[in-house]
Amino acid sequence: MRLSLLLLLFFLGLHEGPFRTVSAGASDAVEITYGSVLKLMHERTKHRLHSHDLPYGSGSGQQSVTGSPDVGDSNSYWIVRPQPDSSTRQGDIIENGAVIRLQHMVTHAWLHSHLYASPLSGNLEVSCFGGDDQSDTGDFWRLEIEGSGKTWKTNQHVRLLHVDTNGYLHSHEKKFNRIAGGQQEVCGVRDKHRDNVWLAAEGVYLPVNVSK
Repeated sequence: MRLSLLLLLFFLGLHEGPFRTVSAGASDAVEITYGSVLKLMHERTKHRLHSHDLPYGSGSGQQSVTGSPDVGDSNSYWIVRPQPDSSTRQGDIIENGAVIRLQHMVTHAWLHSHLYASPLSGNLEVSCFGGDDQSDTGDFWRLEIEGSGKTWKTNQHVRLLHVDTNGYLHSHEKKFNRIAGGQQEVCGVRDKHRDNVWLAAEGVYLPVNVSK
C-alpha cells in the first residue's frame, strides 16, 4: 500500500515534504491536518468511502460514491481541504466543528450532497462533483468529533454533517448489484445513527504546522 500510494502522490504532485503514513490496524493516534490524504472507514461495516469515474444511473447522474470493502483500492483516497478562500494552511490542525471539504484524489471531484434521492434507500444522495476550480457549498461538511476530543485524530469516531442539507454522511449494508466487489450505498440521513460514524484510517498525514 505505502509504495503505490507514494508513487501516486508524486505523480499527482501532492507530496511536497515530510509526512507520516498510516496503515490498517495502526494503534497510535495521528493528528489529521489539512492537505493530508486519507481513507475514511465506516465504523460498523469497515468499508472505505470510495468513488470512481462512474455516474449514477438515476438522481443527479453525478459521479457515484460507495463504500468499498477493498482496503487496497486507490480510489478510496481523499484529500482534506479547507473551504475556498480560507486562511487555513496546509498542515494546520482540524478542530471539532470545522467545515471541511474532501477531494477525491484520483478524479479531483469533491464529496458532495444535495436533495436528490439516493438510489437504494431513498435518502439524500451523496456524489462527487466539480474539480480543482469548481466547488460550492454543496461540498461543505462540518466535522463532529464524538466525545471530548477537540482536534481530529485517527483514533476518533467522527460524523460529517452536510452543511446545505443537514444530512450526516451515512452508509449501510444495502449493496449495488451492478458494482463489483460488494460495494454498498453511501447516502445522507438527517438523524444521528450508529451508521453515520466514521474513522480516519490508512493515509499519508502531513505534520502539524507549527509556524506562526
